[in-house]
Amino acid sequence: MTNASKQLLLEERENFIALHPTSQILAKQAAKHFLYGVPMHWMNDWGTPTPLFVESAAGAHFTCADGIDYTDFCLGDTGAMFGHSPLGVAKAIANRLYRYASIYTGAKRGQSFKRFFWARLLAVCQYCNRCQSVCFALRARSQIAKKVLVFDGCYHGTVGDAMIDMAFIDDSMLENINGKNINRKSLLGQVQDLTLYSQAAPFNDLAAIERALKTNHFAALLTEPALTNSGMVLPQDGFIESLRALCTKYCTLLILDETHTISTAHCGWAKAHNITSDFLVVGKPIAGGLPAAAYGFSAEMSKKMKAAKHDAPPGHSGIGKTLSGNMMTLTAIYATLTETASEAAYRHMLTLARLLEHQLNEAISAHKLLWNISRMGARLELQFCKTKPINAKQARAAQNDIIESAIHLFLLNRGVLLTPFHNMMLVCPATNEADVSKLIHTFKACLQALTSA
Repeated sequence: MTNASKQLLLEERENFIALHPTSQILAKQAAKHFLYGVPMHWMNDWGTPTPLFVESAAGAHFTCADGIDYTDFCLGDTGAMFGHSPLGVAKAIANRLYRYASIYTGAKRGQSFKRFFWARLLAVCQYCNRCQSVCFALRARSQIAKKVLVFDGCYHGTVGDAMIDMAFIDDSMLENINGKNINRKSLLGQVQDLTLYSQAAPFNDLAAIERALKTNHFAALLTEPALTNSGMVLPQDGFIESLRALCTKYCTLLILDETHTISTAHCGWAKAHNITSDFLVVGKPIAGGLPAAAYGFSAEMSKKMKAAKHDAPPGHSGIGKTLSGNMMTLTAIYATLTETASEAAYRHMLTLARLLEHQLNEAISAHKLLWNISRMGARLELQFCKTKPINAKQARAAQNDIIESAIHLFLLNRGVLLTPFHNMMLVCPATNEADVSKLIHTFKACLQALTSA
């Protein structure tokens, strides 16, 4: 299939160029002002010959600069998990903008976050920008001199403490060297050895985690309920529950990031599985597409954080940014969590996601491919291995950049957008059965092209 996928990728790159003349013109203009012609350099990592420029987006669809309508299963890589420009959020933001957007004082919007993410855990919360939430949670840990334990495969988010991997001889052999940790190879400009403050362990390996925690070197364990940065790796039954028990046993704070696993169920993965963490962090999807994040914590942690602040000299704590609590963002969060991300919306999303999972697996089986679909609620991912990976090592071994890019570009040229890099799919409240049917029909055509050559 490798040769067929290479040929298909070449053909689809030519198709993209023919379909998107306006995007090519805009890309050349943008290159005069932006590095690589995009606002953030990683946007240039997509497999398209030139960036795809978007004219408008609403619900589960968007229109590109060349007037083509797309069914969107990427949804801003979770940033628009509840759909593009939800009406309730759009109205709330517009109304707020006519009053005031930012003011240097307090606001009464914390209750929506607490209520959505389980008031039993979240005694109080703080707002910030994406990734700062994790940084601030780590800052707040009770014993700063200690390390943070993370998982191999890289926590999803630009957080220095987590940008480490377990070392391998090379990318093809994937043999572990005595559990050695290294700064992530793709990390730019990092001069500090992150392994002095952090350590990575294999996901779903409770024995390795207990060996680490029992050394008493760790103040906190930071994880998502599932790995999502190395290809989706789902937790084995009871794994996160056991993490909670181990963290309690060894006096280590458990920090759960629900930014991607909020797709699991209404109010997120932790509530659905009755897990209480010491910190709960969430980012991208909670504000209808605006940059936003928040972290909540228990009453006990609140007391410790207040005491630390009280005992510190006056001045900047290094926690918090001027615009993190602006009223535009708080209004968007409130509207998203109280109106858009409703129980009815989740029922719709989860029903369609189960249907999509079933039909994707049927298409894969029909072509006798040793692939699988991993799903966490309304979030699905195509993986090129027979069984679901249980750690980042297995997930990396299953990746095939050529096949992945060929599938992504084939679907994109036919009006269906998946998230690149891992071919991830999200179902939002505005997604309907016709959207799912279009994806399945196009995916089947792609598999036919890949397997008939």
